[in-house]
Amino acid sequence: MAIDKWDPLSCGPFRELSAMQDRMNRLFEDALPRTRVVKEGVGAGVWTPHVDIYETAGNLVIKAELPGLSTEDVSVKVEDNVLTLKGERKRGEGVDRENYHLIERSYGHFRRSFVLPNNVDQERVQAEFKDGVLFIAIPKSKRVRPKKIAIEIE
Repeated sequence: MAIDKWDPLSCGPFRELSAMQDRMNRLFEDALPRTRVVKEGVGAGVWTPHVDIYETAGNLVIKAELPGLSTEDVSVKVEDNVLTLKGERKRGEGVDRENYHLIERSYGHFRRSFVLPNNVDQERVQAEFKDGVLFIAIPKSKRVRPKKIAIEIE
């Protein structure tokens, strides 16, 4: 008599759970843009550059990764206490869409907005673009200390 190894996934309720897990995995795979681009091959869409935001003694600094872009492709704007980066990364000229085997880089328009804290000087924002990284320095304004007001008694 041969002894067979028991497989819990081959039994009724476990088989149904396994099938439901497979359906859920396919649902999420279809919903993710990165997976969809790989399946469709060549696709253009929305991309978002990665940023670091940190504080130094005198500035709030935003660093954005924008490889392959030039200053003409990017704009920086401060309005109503919101800093907005926007631009576009265009696909290179000279290669036909049909000749690509794989595209992992993202192309298209981007837009990132950041609400600035109240303790910065929006009028003196400086931006520098070097080696595919955009550096934005937003000077901190001098903190206004609360003023104590004496109350007079009549």
